[in-house]
Amino acid sequence: MIRKCLLACVVSIPLLSNAALADELIAKGKTVYDTVGGCTACHGPVGAGDGPAAVALNPRPQNLAAGSFKFDTDKDGATGTEADLFNVISNGAAQYSGSPSMVGRADISEDDRKALVKYVLSLSGK
Repeated sequence: MIRKCLLACVVSIPLLSNAALADELIAKGKTVYDTVGGCTACHGPVGAGDGPAAVALNPRPQNLAAGSFKFDTDKDGATGTEADLFNVISNGAAQYSGSPSMVGRADISEDDRKALVKYVLSLSGK
């Protein structure tokens, strides 16, 4: 009985750690989104595409909270994957036939861009 309990506890620890790590990445991504990323200017505070600069942009910024992403940057047949979002954030949307208003942000560290992807996906519950 004790062995079963101990085994269950040991197996649960990585799951808790993974959930905590995911939460930390999302929080870090939100910080990047709100600060150095400058994302709120166009996408708004909750990703609805309603930032203060949005009215001047054509096309309008993507509603990230809707979770409907159109780019398949890695040609794997699925749009809006972590890799797709990372590529658009890194290289800009124009490279994938999107709006030139969404410029690439390779100036943001790779770890921060990965965290930003996690945050953007969390806006739509993905």
